Amino acid sequence: MMMRDAFGSTIAEIMRKDERVCVLDADLASCNGTAKLGAEFPERAIDVGIAEQNMASVAAGLSSYGFIPFITSFTPFATRRICDQIAISIAYAKQNVKIVGTDPGISAQLNGGTHMSMEDIGVLRSIPTMVIFEPVDNEQLIQALPQTIEHKGPVYIRMFRKDCPDVFGKDYKFDLFKADKIKDGNDVTIFASGIMVEKAIKAAETLKAEGIDAEVVNVHTIKPIDAETVTESLKKTKCAVVAENHNVIGGLFSAVAEVAAQNCPTPIVPVGVKDVFGEVGKLAELAEKFEMTEKDIVAAAKKAVASK
Repeated sequence: MMMRDAFGSTIAEIMRKDERVCVLDADLASCNGTAKLGAEFPERAIDVGIAEQNMASVAAGLSSYGFIPFITSFTPFATRRICDQIAISIAYAKQNVKIVGTDPGISAQLNGGTHMSMEDIGVLRSIPTMVIFEPVDNEQLIQALPQTIEHKGPVYIRMFRKDCPDVFGKDYKFDLFKADKIKDGNDVTIFASGIMVEKAIKAAETLKAEGIDAEVVNVHTIKPIDAETVTESLKKTKCAVVAENHNVIGGLFSAVAEVAAQNCPTPIVPVGVKDVFGEVGKLAELAEKFEMTEKDIVAAAKKAVASK
C-alpha cells in the first residue's frame, strides 16, 4: 500500500470516531490520498484550492473552535510557503493543527528542484512548540496518527507519498517521543530517518560482513529529539553517521550534533544533501547524485570509525 493510501484510510477511520478531526487540502487531495474523504465527510474535508497560506489560517481558526485540523500539501508548500502562518497563526497562537507535507527531499523526483524541500525540517525545527515526525513505513504512520492527535499542539508529519518497504511488523509498539533502536552495535551508530532507514539497515549488514558492528537507530521524531537514546548510543559506540533525506544543515544531523555537543562530544559524519538545491530525476538517480545511497552510508561509517 502507498503511504498516502495508508494515511487516507487511517484518517477516515479516525474521523468516523472523532468529530473534531477534519482535513484541509490545497488542490492536491488525489495526490495525497485524501480525495475520498469529501464524499464521506463533506463538512469536515475541505479543499481550499491553491491557497496554502489561507489553508493554514483556516485551520488555525477551526482549531480555535475545538477542531483538530490536518492540513496537507506537497512538502515545500506545507512548510516554507506557509512558514509565517505556521509560526504566528498556529504555533504562537497555540493552535492544535497537524501539518502533513508529502514527497520530502529527493522523493519529489520528476517534479524537480522547485518541489524538493531540502530545508523543511530546518525551517520548522526553529519554531517553538513544533513537533516534527517522519514515518519510516505504513505501520509506523498508522500507529503514529492517533498519538499526533492526542498531542496538544502543532505537529509536522513529513510523509513519503508512495510505496515504501516495511521496516516494522504488527508487533511494533510506537512511541512518538522515543527513537527506535533497530539493531544493537558497538563500533558506530547509524542514526537515520524516513527513506534512509532501510538503507541504514542494509549498510549495517554490509559493515558487519567487513567486521564493523553498527548500531541502527530510527529517529522518527526529529523535534523534540530523543536525547536520552542518542546520548546512550553515542557513549557506547563513540562515533556516528547521520543519514537523512534533507539538507545536512538544520535537520537530523544538526539535531544529533547538538545533543552530542552538550552531552558527549563525538565524531559524527553526515549523509544527506550537501547544501544544494534539488533537480529533476528518479529517486535512485538522485540518491546517487546527492551521495545518499547505502554505499555512502558504509563509507561514512568507516570514516567515523577511523576518526575515533
